[in-house]
Amino acid sequence: MTFANYAWGTPMLVLLVGGGVIFLIFSRFMPYRNFRHGIEVLSGKYEDPTAPGDINHFQALSSTLAATVGMGNISGVAIALGVGGPGAIFWMWITALVGMATKYFTCTLSIMYRGKDSSGKIQGGPMYYIVEGLGPKWKPLAMFFSLAGLIGCTPMFQSNQLTQIIRDTVLAENGWLGYDVMLLADTAMTETGFRLSDIIVGLLLVGLVSLVIFGGIKRIGNVASRLVPLMVAVYILTVVYIIINNISDLPQYFWLIVSDAFKGEYASGEAAFGGALGFMISQGIRRGAFSNEAGIGTEAMAHGAAKTREPVREGLVGMLEPAIDTLLVCSMTAMALLMTGAWTDSSVDGITMTATAFQTGIPAIGLYLLLICVFIFSVTTMFTYSYYGSKCLNFLAGANRAHYYNYFYIFSIFIGSITTIDMVVNLVDGMFAMMAIPTVISTLLLAPRVMEATRDYFERKKKGEFDQI
Repeated sequence: MTFANYAWGTPMLVLLVGGGVIFLIFSRFMPYRNFRHGIEVLSGKYEDPTAPGDINHFQALSSTLAATVGMGNISGVAIALGVGGPGAIFWMWITALVGMATKYFTCTLSIMYRGKDSSGKIQGGPMYYIVEGLGPKWKPLAMFFSLAGLIGCTPMFQSNQLTQIIRDTVLAENGWLGYDVMLLADTAMTETGFRLSDIIVGLLLVGLVSLVIFGGIKRIGNVASRLVPLMVAVYILTVVYIIINNISDLPQYFWLIVSDAFKGEYASGEAAFGGALGFMISQGIRRGAFSNEAGIGTEAMAHGAAKTREPVREGLVGMLEPAIDTLLVCSMTAMALLMTGAWTDSSVDGITMTATAFQTGIPAIGLYLLLICVFIFSVTTMFTYSYYGSKCLNFLAGANRAHYYNYFYIFSIFIGSITTIDMVVNLVDGMFAMMAIPTVISTLLLAPRVMEATRDYFERKKKGEFDQI
């Protein structure tokens, strides 16, 4: 995983975490102080049906949560624990805490500086607020973001992990494997082979996802707003059951996470990062960023489609995501993996490790509950990522060509289903890192304008301007 490891080296960690800390201090902890107001906005209290945009606040949050509350929470946490140890979870928490401030700034900017595509339709996202906020001379930076997004927003990780859990549990358990098809003559690929089961699952996913993504952001928002609350509720209730059954171990493992965060005792990869501690920190931040996407810029693309005239409101809604995604869902997954001992099994990785934890924690039905959650997590993430990628192609090639991305997108679903996890993680993680560079740099440059809008908004709120809404 050379490309991804270099991309997520020290400079990237400094950019993401350092940038988040700057946003947090610069905002004087405003995202935390107005958490309740963000929930009020999300509830529809300030809804304005006549405002420009395609979806409401709740649909925007659901669309982004459909992408962020996904395989990063299930298999991403398992990967972090497997290679970085318990301490990696602590650094995932750090990315969430500073990520709340980052998302406030990026999502506010996505409304402040919405642009128009070649068809005249209003669009939002880093590529647009770079050009509209910083000026046309910064367009190369916006193009760099969009180019990276074409690959970074592919669903290969989701389709790969969904295929893996179906293969390693349902099919293997019932003895339905054994039909390997060698499709390439390459030596490395011949040793692994392409399983017929993976091909079939990949084709089924292509068909299912196609039914939704060709309907655009409105259909994605409608489907996501129905499925996301369900999937979060089922997953949380299942993990809570495992945690309650092992509640006496909770303090022990919480302390293990905190203490190992500064030791890196269980981390691997000294050669790659000059020390186990550095490797562990990198894995925690990397998996945290992949999970909640703070600073990557994807969230700003979805929130840029929200129906609102108040940029600050969308920033307040966007900042809720890391709290839900990483501080809540990822933490619960980590506890289930630790409490069941699944993280110590070196023979399993990724989604299979989580499956082992669920099977151990709830022997009769745990695995099947996880399968339901994984399925919904994966497909809803695939729905939203298609929108992100098509917006990137829209910016680069024009609105009349944006729909072509969906054909490439569904092809990547199939490729992800039959490819190794290492190859998928290397490519997608690396391009995610590339997307963060223009996003954080441009947000830092535009941060003073966000604070001007913030002060103006809360002064008007204090005067009671919104009380009659």
